[in-house]
Amino acid sequence: MTVTTGDLLEAYDAQLRMEAEMVGARSWHRHGPLVRGVFGRGGFVSYRDLAGLEGTALDRLIAETVAWFRDRTDVATFEWKTRGHDRPADLSDRLSAHGLAPDPPETVMIGRADRLDRPVDLPAGITVRRAGDGGDLLDDVTRASQLQAGVFGRGSGPSAAATADRLAAAPELSGLWLAEDGNGTVVCAGRLEVVPGTQFAGLWGGATLAPWRGRGIYRALVAARARAALAAGVVYLHSDCTDMSRPILERSGLVAVTTTTPYHWTRG
Repeated sequence: MTVTTGDLLEAYDAQLRMEAEMVGARSWHRHGPLVRGVFGRGGFVSYRDLAGLEGTALDRLIAETVAWFRDRTDVATFEWKTRGHDRPADLSDRLSAHGLAPDPPETVMIGRADRLDRPVDLPAGITVRRAGDGGDLLDDVTRASQLQAGVFGRGSGPSAAATADRLAAAPELSGLWLAEDGNGTVVCAGRLEVVPGTQFAGLWGGATLAPWRGRGIYRALVAARARAALAAGVVYLHSDCTDMSRPILERSGLVAVTTTTPYHWTRG
């Protein structure tokens, strides 16, 4: 059976939006077509569609959401995650008018896990393993986090200790993979996050040191995570990727289905 880009986008909208984006939230609730959740010191807004709202009705929904996070929660910021195929077409303009600022757009990529488990020849001296296998989990997570912060130019979310605790508590749902050189230096890392109740798992946090790019290492990490995803019963892998990582994921077998642009409100 041939799976088209339209089929993948339909599965993405049906399975990975709304409640699926509230996994791990401290609390969440429905408000009209939205679900609004609180995660630590941040908030998140998800929806499958906006129920045809436009104009002043859409402005009212955005204003109500800003007011709720500002007045009813303690979050420092919240994210309203748009997709390129969302309607109405002026949604981005209306979010900006209410004080939400966009991040750079990324491409949503999806591929079948069984087609991504491909053998990849690694450079001499490079080994790939799951964090905690043959090493200390916290140390592995710490070193991977340092790599990712260096590549992305910023810290990335929870502390290494919190991430290690989460990986240890539910290894069937999440894992971190490392590629190391002969000296034990982490040169590439990336996570796998299974989305409970769906056919999907996400590829997140992929980063490779500049001298090691273009040598198949990240593709090897995709294949390793695809293998683990298949063992967990996953059908599809998805990722929000930058222009830098999109060609790598395309060579691994993922296809672009839409774009995503997060809009952020920050408490003044």
